[in-house]
Amino acid sequence: MITDITSAWEELREKVEVCTKCPLCAERHRAVFGEGPVNAKCVIVGEAPGEKEDEQGRPFVGPAGQLLTNILEKGAGIPRSSVYVMNVVKCRPPDNRNPELIEIISCSDYLEAQLALLHPYVVVTMGNISTKTLLKTSAGITKLRGKWTTWRGIDLLPMYHPSYLLHRPGEMQPRKETWEDVKALRAKLDLLQGG
Repeated sequence: MITDITSAWEELREKVEVCTKCPLCAERHRAVFGEGPVNAKCVIVGEAPGEKEDEQGRPFVGPAGQLLTNILEKGAGIPRSSVYVMNVVKCRPPDNRNPELIEIISCSDYLEAQLALLHPYVVVTMGNISTKTLLKTSAGITKLRGKWTTWRGIDLLPMYHPSYLLHRPGEMQPRKETWEDVKALRAKLDLLQGG
């Protein structure tokens, strides 16, 4: 069973690394499949790789990724190494713009296959793009953040993207709400894991 999952996982990774489904493949340095343990109980879904992620082939390694690590580890005592981190879109959009609909659709099979193979207890969507993509909603993150819902039977928590917080250094309300959300995430994980 584990061998089957590992084999399917590596096959999926190889497909992502050579994907040419949308124009983003033309300028990427590396596709960013995701990172973390395949038995992770929590999966974090961001929007798209940025410049640092494109260079390294790893998700959330730039300033937003450093803040994400601090939010998880210092805010909730959740080691980043215990969660699986990935993005809706696997290649960097030019100038770090938001992914376009065709790019999101092109990557949607990969996203859904990853989540099906990982089958976590909890999915955290970071920001508008990932929240709207998985929940098939037009509602924005400021309306949905902090409200638990489900995606295909898996608990899902929308949160602000760390870059949103970085671009608003003087605003305390988003930081306070993120603190509340990460504490709620910790409590949910403890409950689901019987801890």
